[in-house]
Amino acid sequence: MPLGECRRIRSASPDLFLSVYEGHFATSHSHMNYYIDISSNKSSLREAGAIAKELANRYKYTHKVDTILCLDGTEVIGACLADALTAPDRYHANFGADIFVLTPEHTSGSQLIFRDNTAPMIKDKQVLILAASVSTGYTALSAVEAVRYYSGEPIGICAVFTAMNECAGLEVTSVFKTNDLPGYIMSPSARCPMCKQGIKLTALINSYGCSVL
Repeated sequence: MPLGECRRIRSASPDLFLSVYEGHFATSHSHMNYYIDISSNKSSLREAGAIAKELANRYKYTHKVDTILCLDGTEVIGACLADALTAPDRYHANFGADIFVLTPEHTSGSQLIFRDNTAPMIKDKQVLILAASVSTGYTALSAVEAVRYYSGEPIGICAVFTAMNECAGLEVTSVFKTNDLPGYIMSPSARCPMCKQGIKLTALINSYGCSVL
């Protein structure tokens, strides 16, 4: 089954958009009717910068950030976000500060760990968790638990897209939300309405991309 036509969900900024496909898609946790392709947002410096600027507006005056923990390959956005949060402005909470931009290591059991050389970037630090998307919250929750285990303080979760307003007691902020995707559906595979209608899967998806079936 072909992936179909890509649609771009636009915003006020020409460099700030979301690429989506409609169909029947499966992750390891759920099924949904949209595949949100964030690969360009994560890889393009211009797009990553536009996303970071938007996300920074939610935190730059109110939150002290020591570390940005990047999930789902969002390191380019994370570096741009650190730059935006520390931009010259005496009213910025992080003006003149340094921010670590860190990626966790994943064990075979999908747990997040930090080695002895990176754990100090978490311990006793104010940690902002950055994800490509927060749909089910499983990955974001794992990140929050890991930060707390390593004696850090998670202060928020931000993403390019979210289907949740809160996860693990923390606010989830994002550039795009489900109201940007008309008729958005996400459900556990056992209760998927598209499966019940006999609609075949279009593709398998994860943070790396999609595999068309």
